[in-house]
Amino acid sequence: MSLRLGDTAPNFKAVTTLGEIDFYNYLGDKWGVLLSHPGDFTPVCTTEIGRTAQLSEEFKKRNTKVLVVSVDSLEDHNGWVKDINEVANTVVDFPLIADKSRAVSELYDMIHPNASATATVRSVFIIGPDKKIKLVLTYPAAIGRNFQEIIRALDALQLSSEFGISTPVDWKKGEEVIVANSLSDTEAKKKFPKGVRVVKSYLRYTPQPDFE
Repeated sequence: MSLRLGDTAPNFKAVTTLGEIDFYNYLGDKWGVLLSHPGDFTPVCTTEIGRTAQLSEEFKKRNTKVLVVSVDSLEDHNGWVKDINEVANTVVDFPLIADKSRAVSELYDMIHPNASATATVRSVFIIGPDKKIKLVLTYPAAIGRNFQEIIRALDALQLSSEFGISTPVDWKKGEEVIVANSLSDTEAKKKFPKGVRVVKSYLRYTPQPDFE
């Protein structure tokens, strides 16, 4: 099944390094980041999960829970986590799903046969509190993800969800955002008291509403 933006993220139950979970219950009313990894004890994945753990507090600040899936056993996961903690000098405090049956991987279309018939590609799903899919990124197995981009995209999604704005090219937290064209100039100035900068009638900027 190919999942698209706006689709409801499928629920599932799974065995993980932190015990059995129900995905929806695990997320609760928080945002979620679901990451797939091609295999345990592999170099790129080790660096990625280590970096995810190092960013644990950043995800928590954003009311976001992380979940990792790999098509290996729970025993392998537990041994691998020890390596990751050692290599990255961190503590993996989020669950790794043991998906030997590939049930979760196939539910989220993480296995692309033309790339590999057995291993998952490097998928990223950002899921909102409404359980809708807000962003999908797909990397080939050999290419490590940029977690600063994942954090940046999460910031942009949360800002857009709260204030109804858009973010321009290369936007970073604290920079100007774009006012929705559905608002008139009068409505925009009322909604965004920090001011509205008009470049074109269809391109208007305002300071990030929640940034001091």
